[in-house]
Amino acid sequence: MDDSILLALANQLGKILKQRGLKLALAESCTGGMASQYITAIAGSSAWLDRAFITYSNQAKVEMLHVSEQTLANFGAVSEQTAHEMALGTLSNSGADISASITGIAGPNGGTEDKPVGTVCFGFALKNKLLIDQTNPQVSTHTKRFSGSRDAIRKQSVTYTLETLITLTLSIDL
Repeated sequence: MDDSILLALANQLGKILKQRGLKLALAESCTGGMASQYITAIAGSSAWLDRAFITYSNQAKVEMLHVSEQTLANFGAVSEQTAHEMALGTLSNSGADISASITGIAGPNGGTEDKPVGTVCFGFALKNKLLIDQTNPQVSTHTKRFSGSRDAIRKQSVTYTLETLITLTLSIDL
């Protein structure tokens, strides 16, 4: 994945958020701040990025984002349930209107038969807006399986996050 593509996506997202008067907050685990890196590479991103959390450990997810220890015990850090709670925790611990969370297994180790390397779960939350997920109308979760090197999996995760945020942000009725 070419850096220029990620920068272009971050720039496009920023323009849309700024035009719509919305603020973004992120929670990153397996990407370790990579999405935030591309977003903050855009001059003026402070107008639309409120904050970002890098919650690599389970303890950080619990302490900073209020992910339930029971959720982590029952489903693991790499699960839509955890991504859901990360997205909600990010939204409630920020001044943002929209949040995204990323949690996964970038490799080269750590995968299992059920959750192989490249499994990444995402959460997207909106304040007072209706999304597709019927279990919580404010949150949408997705699981993707990416392939390639650790860096490739992380960049694919950031690409998916930025593209999904662009789509979601454009779909919000203001």
